Amino acid sequence: MNFDFNNPYLSTRLPVFARNVVGTSHPLAAQAGLRILQQGGNAVDAAIATAAVMTLVEPVSNGLGSDAFCILWDGKELHGLNASGPAPKAWTPAYFKAKYGADAATPPMRGIDSVTVPGAVRGWVAMSERFGKLPFADLMAPAIDIAERGYLVPPVVQGKWAAATPILQSQPGFAQAFLPWGRAPEVGELFRFTAAARALKAIARTKGEAYYNGEIAEAIAKFSQEQGGALTVADMAAYQPEWVKPISRDYRGHTLHEIPPNGQGIAALIALGILEKFDIASLPVDSVQSQHLQIEAMKLAFADVYRYVSEPSSMTVTPAQMLDDAYLASRARLIDVNKAQDFKAGNPVKGGTIYLTAADERGMMVSFIQSNYMGFGSGCVEPEFGISLQNRGHGFSLKAESPNVVAPGKRPFHTIIPAFLTKGGQPVMSFGVMGGNMQPQGHMQTLVRMLDYGQNPQAACDAPRWRFNAGLEINVEAAMNADTLQGLRDLGHHLEVINDSYQDFGAGQFIWRAGEPSVEGYVAASDPRRDGLAAGY
Repeated sequence: MNFDFNNPYLSTRLPVFARNVVGTSHPLAAQAGLRILQQGGNAVDAAIATAAVMTLVEPVSNGLGSDAFCILWDGKELHGLNASGPAPKAWTPAYFKAKYGADAATPPMRGIDSVTVPGAVRGWVAMSERFGKLPFADLMAPAIDIAERGYLVPPVVQGKWAAATPILQSQPGFAQAFLPWGRAPEVGELFRFTAAARALKAIARTKGEAYYNGEIAEAIAKFSQEQGGALTVADMAAYQPEWVKPISRDYRGHTLHEIPPNGQGIAALIALGILEKFDIASLPVDSVQSQHLQIEAMKLAFADVYRYVSEPSSMTVTPAQMLDDAYLASRARLIDVNKAQDFKAGNPVKGGTIYLTAADERGMMVSFIQSNYMGFGSGCVEPEFGISLQNRGHGFSLKAESPNVVAPGKRPFHTIIPAFLTKGGQPVMSFGVMGGNMQPQGHMQTLVRMLDYGQNPQAACDAPRWRFNAGLEINVEAAMNADTLQGLRDLGHHLEVINDSYQDFGAGQFIWRAGEPSVEGYVAASDPRRDGLAAGY
C-alpha cells in the first residue's frame, strides 16, 4: 500500500517505524510489552504483559474482572479468542423480575447483579499456553511492580475517574479501592493498588488457577454472596474461553476479520459490504457525500446487529446470511444520497474498554481488546484482591422474544471487538478502536480512509470522526470541517458537535506490516484521543 504520509489533520504525532511494536493507550503499558519482547518474548507474551499493566494504569476502562477478545496471526494463520464470560447459573428473567420488578427490561446497569463471569485472566492463560514463549509468571512481573510501587495518574484517566466517582462511590468496594484519599486522585498523584498486586502474584504463581479454582474465586464468590449476587465458585470454575474462527468480508482487495457473535464486529463487515457498492474513492475524503454514505451504511448495519446478534446458539439468522452479498446489495439500494434516513432491520433469510496491539520481527501480530464496560464496569470491587468487576450482564434482555434474553451460562451481547486485516491470505494490519458502539464505526471509518483514500494509519487515526447513536442522531468531533457539518445537516442528519473526544469517539491503535517483519518491519499509529503510545525498536 502506498500511503500518503502528509498528515492534513491537527496532530503532532508521527507514525512509528520498527520491527517490534506495542501500541496501547498508556505509555507504561506499552513499555511493559517492549520489555517482554526484549527479554525474548514474542508478540503474544508482550500483549499479555501489556494487558495486565492496563488493568492498573487505566482502571477507568478495565480491570482484573474484565472480559477480553483477541485475533492473532501466529506467523502462518489467523486465530480468534472469545474470552467473554457467561451468566451465573442462577440468572433467568424470573430472577431479575423478582428483584427489580416485573417491568424490568434488562439486568441493572451497575451493582453485583450486572456481573457475569470475568473472562480476561483465563484468556491471558489460554493465549500464553498456546502461543507464548516465556513463562507466564514473567508476563505478570511488570504489572506486579507497578501495582506495588504505584504510578502517577495522567490527565485523561484522571478525568474519567473524577466523572465516575459520584456515580459509583456507593458501590461495594469502590471507595476502598479507588478513593483512598476519600476522593478521585488528582493529575500527577501517586496511586498504588496493593490488593491488585496480591491478586497478580497469585495469578502468576498458579498460572491463573487461583482466579478460577482457588483463593481469588472463593473471594469473588463470597463478595457476590455478601452483596446479594448470584456468582458462585462453581460458575468461576466452569468457565473456559473459546478459540473461534474469525468472520470476514473482502473490501477493496483486502479482507477484514472480526470475532463472530456474541460480539458486534459483524457491524463493520456489514457496513463495508454496503459501502463496497459505491465508488467512495471518487468523492473527496472529508466531503459531505463521502461521510453521508458511510453514516447511512453504518446505520443499516446497526439496525440488523441490534435485531439479530446474540450468543450464536440463540440467533435466528446466521452471520453468513447477514453478510450475503445479494442481501447487502439490497440494503445498499435503500440509501438515498440526498437524504438521511432512520433504517429498520432487514430480513437476511432467503425466502469504559482498552485496546492494544503488538507485533514482532518473527511475524506474529496480536489484536487484543479488554473491557469492564461503561468505565469502571459494575462499580463493585472485591476488596481482598482488588478485582474490579465488569457489568456485561447489563447487555442481556429480559424480554422472552429477544435472541439476547438472559439464561444460565449464556454469554451476553458484547461491544468489544478486535480487528485484523489481511490481503491474499497474508497479514496486513492488527488494529482496533475503543468505545462501545463506536468500535465498528471506527473500524469502518479508518479503513475507508486507508483503503479508499490512501491515508497513512496515523492520519486515518487523527482524522475527525462521527458517531451514530440512534435514529438520525449523530455526534461529530469539533474538528470536522464546518462546510461538511452544514452539508450533513442539510441532508437531514441531526448533528451534535462534541468536544470530548475521549468520551465519544474512541481511540485506536494500528500496526501495519510494511514488508518482511525482520527487514522492513511495521508502521504503527497511536490515537491522540488518549494518552497512548505506539513504541518499538
